[in-house]
Amino acid sequence: MPSPSAQPAASPGTLRFTVLGRLTVTRGERELPLGPLKQRMVLAALLASANSPVSVDALTEAVWPEEPPRTARKNIQVYVSALRALFGPEDRDRPRLTHTGGGYVLRAAEEELDLLTFRSLVRAAEGQPPRAAAPLLRQALDLWQGPPLGEDLRQSPTLAEEAERLRLRHVTAYESWAEAELELGGAPAVVEGLRDLVERHPLRERLRSAWMCALSGSGRQPEALAVYDDYRQLLARELGLEPSGAMAARYRAILAGDTRASGAGTAGGPPGGRPAAAPPKATVLLPPDLVDFTGHGEELHDLLDLLERGEGTGAGEAGEAGAVVLLSGPAGSGKTTLAVRAAHLLAGRFPEGRLCVSLRDAEGRPRCMSAVLAELGERTGRTGLSTPEAWREWLARHRVLVILDDVPEERAVRALLPCGGQGRVLITARGQLGGLAPVHRITVPPLDTAEAVQLLAGLVGPRRVRADREAALRIVRACGGSPLAVRVSGMRLAVLRHVPLREFADRLTDPSGALDELTAGDVSVRQRLAHGWETLPEERGREAGRLAAGTGDGPFGLTEAAEALGCDERHAVRVVEALIDAGMVTSPGGEVTAHAAQYDMPHLIRLYARGAGYGTPVLT
Repeated sequence: MPSPSAQPAASPGTLRFTVLGRLTVTRGERELPLGPLKQRMVLAALLASANSPVSVDALTEAVWPEEPPRTARKNIQVYVSALRALFGPEDRDRPRLTHTGGGYVLRAAEEELDLLTFRSLVRAAEGQPPRAAAPLLRQALDLWQGPPLGEDLRQSPTLAEEAERLRLRHVTAYESWAEAELELGGAPAVVEGLRDLVERHPLRERLRSAWMCALSGSGRQPEALAVYDDYRQLLARELGLEPSGAMAARYRAILAGDTRASGAGTAGGPPGGRPAAAPPKATVLLPPDLVDFTGHGEELHDLLDLLERGEGTGAGEAGEAGAVVLLSGPAGSGKTTLAVRAAHLLAGRFPEGRLCVSLRDAEGRPRCMSAVLAELGERTGRTGLSTPEAWREWLARHRVLVILDDVPEERAVRALLPCGGQGRVLITARGQLGGLAPVHRITVPPLDTAEAVQLLAGLVGPRRVRADREAALRIVRACGGSPLAVRVSGMRLAVLRHVPLREFADRLTDPSGALDELTAGDVSVRQRLAHGWETLPEERGREAGRLAAGTGDGPFGLTEAAEALGCDERHAVRVVEALIDAGMVTSPGGEVTAHAAQYDMPHLIRLYARGAGYGTPVLT
């Protein structure tokens, strides 16, 4: 792919738009005058959502954040008309700036708008080995000419929020590029750029980690160790936290003189940037790490600790060393996101590869063992891994981390687990998979209210949440602390900028329609819940439906469960514990007798179960 910065000169009639720096529009080599500030604000808002409708209300908010004039709508029309005249004659089959039922749409091809080019290059780099990813990410970064949207447009809080989102995308892309360069032995090339970014984002651990590695790989170990000490003190002072297990492990490796610690992903290079001895290829096939990862800090810490513990131990110690870890929780609880986050943070500890394979197909159905083995073989470049025995033998000999995602039941995964050696497996599942051993289990809880509001604010904008915090609280509570539901709510509200948070909160608190509201594009909470429900044995589904219908909206005891199920308490214990194992019911955190326990059903599962139409008690 040619570098966008080295494209041939544009034809005289070609329009090019830039937002990754000062807002500009050029035709050929000539920069066009964009008019007064408010007109430029309209243009910036349209380009930030290029090829998607932007409502008049959203444009009004961007231009007049406080008290819009009565003539705001007419003024918007005037600005749009001026922009059409500025762009020149339109293609009759593909008009540049049009009005639709949803608002105004400014159409731009990927090569016409630097933001679209940037996104395309970053997507192309995802999942690629460092040698392929590094040049793509470098091309993407070269498109940036300064602070996004320039300085003057950030007088608008809406555009300031958009500029901040763009700036974070730039930082994430820079982190990915730096890590790829470090894996290729290019530590000296990234040191100073990382220093500048760390000064602007001092609490961003991924940047700090890469800077440590770059300094170590450049032969500057004392400075690398100082970076960690400064970060540790800053975290303790500002947040009362400690660095993650992965960061601490990298510090210990550098302290011990381990040159492998100079790589941010696979093993890096020794001083001078020469690659250290390492496997020739590292399989890195992971979903991207979320920029706005929120909450689950304690679970992440425990997970990193387990996966790092006893690294490099022999086969006999596999169970003790955290060879297999299970993340369990209901659909939408953030298990996969947490697993992927850990895998990205543990790049330096698994230099021969990190990959993620789903054990369900796109429709939520369990995949057969042969299909899973075929994908594992393809992703590791070992087509001979056609049997579980061959896979386990390969896993024992390689320092890899494998995420087996969305495991439906024990027998789907048991034959794939290591029997010792260097490989580690991280399982995600809705149920507890009680038949697997030895397995370290971590339950992924709902987000607490503060974390959920933080996630929502990152999607819809802090100003919008501050304007009606009570409605934001109602939204996240109606989502039951589910990161998926909060994220879907945020994505939907980011598009429906005209919908007040209060109105959306009202929709979510209506039990009959809440799940219908939790859909954004092709992401549907109801569909995720349905996939989990369909895999339940029929009898378990009926029992879950009866519990949902008969136990109110909060925790319930064994007596209430027995009444809802229409059975005695002895049978109710077995039903409730089977549903705990299936991930449909949650249990107390500490030890307590079954009769004294207060159980609960996650809010969204309860809503779905009540809509399934079960209500007849079971007679035993």
